[in-house]
Amino acid sequence: MKKKARPDLSAACAGIKSPNPFWLASSPPSNSAAQVMRAFEYGWGGVVWKTLGQDPPVVNVTSRYGACDFGGRKVAGFNNIELISDRPLAVNLKEILAVKKRFPDRAVVASLMVPCERKAWHDIVKKVLDAGCDGIELNFGCPHGMTERGMGAAVGQVPQYVKMVTEFVKEKSSVPVLVKLTPNVADIRPPARAAKAGGADGVSLINTINSLMGVDVETLTPKFAVAGKAAHGGYCGPAVKPIALHMVAAIANDPQTRSLPISGIGGISNWSDAVEFMLLGASNVQLCTAVMHHGFRIIEDLNAGLEGWMRRKGFMTLGRFVGRSAPDIVEWKDLDLRHKTVASIDKNKCIGCDVCYAACNDAAHQCIAIDRKGGNRKPHVIESDCVGCNLCSLVCPVDNCIAMKEVPGKEH
Repeated sequence: MKKKARPDLSAACAGIKSPNPFWLASSPPSNSAAQVMRAFEYGWGGVVWKTLGQDPPVVNVTSRYGACDFGGRKVAGFNNIELISDRPLAVNLKEILAVKKRFPDRAVVASLMVPCERKAWHDIVKKVLDAGCDGIELNFGCPHGMTERGMGAAVGQVPQYVKMVTEFVKEKSSVPVLVKLTPNVADIRPPARAAKAGGADGVSLINTINSLMGVDVETLTPKFAVAGKAAHGGYCGPAVKPIALHMVAAIANDPQTRSLPISGIGGISNWSDAVEFMLLGASNVQLCTAVMHHGFRIIEDLNAGLEGWMRRKGFMTLGRFVGRSAPDIVEWKDLDLRHKTVASIDKNKCIGCDVCYAACNDAAHQCIAIDRKGGNRKPHVIESDCVGCNLCSLVCPVDNCIAMKEVPGKEH
């Protein structure tokens, strides 16, 4: 029997090739050659080196990480106030050269952040090119610490600066240039358009979101404080995924940036998360928080899961499905007002917990009732009153107990 061909996981984002679409994002896991080489040994396709700046290196603080847990899930949201690399630039450059020499087939991208001066950018671009990097990522997204120095999100929030600095880099770069965008804007499209106007070969998004992790109500001290004081940091992890997907789709669907390659970032924890980003337009994806939580070995599940899904769907290359779902993201005015669904409760699965009843009656449209005669505790839907809001199905603790069934719509 002839063996079936395996799906090809190789990716190309803005001309930067890698054996699979999974890169380490610029972050603590990509801080040194020892880490990156270990990641590549496990099977990661590429890395964006932890952001490099000028010497002398920055000085970081402790503590620098915070997290929020939800529903028993650890690190549902993750916050950091860590700055760019605090290691000497020469050391990083030497290690990039060593990594690329040992792993010539992997993508090694240098993340950069220096002041908005043409010479500063020209100087550091030459240095990373001499180190053999395959691409450059401009960090216009970091929302803390570096913004106070006129870098990071302080650049990314001003389209004119995005265009200007991108032009500085493109004047000297012989490798593809990605612009990493900040989500701390009202509309992600203007900075993406500015990056394209400046000559960017692609964009990566999202960087982290401005956040504070809370206050200890017993001590009245900010959580994860530094000597009792806290500064806003960058929020990431699974909790930010919907925001990231929205912004990726916005760029993929914008007529002015539709052709711009995208490297997707934000809350990716497993292979299906990655597929969602790619269906909405990302050519590849970058991970950070999931690696900080579970380690480099998650790449084994990422590769296996993606390959298995592609095989089931009949996709032999990534290009067959990248962007496939993006056209289905439309403006509200383009939604079908005649489409109607109502809730349907499976009485065999219902445990009589009353959660859907309370949610519907107190917070939705009062279309779930319970006939309590004879000790009955199981609810039923008053279909004529149901507006199809989905709330009951979302709060139900039993999988597939409440489904939204489509019914003939009405003309408006």
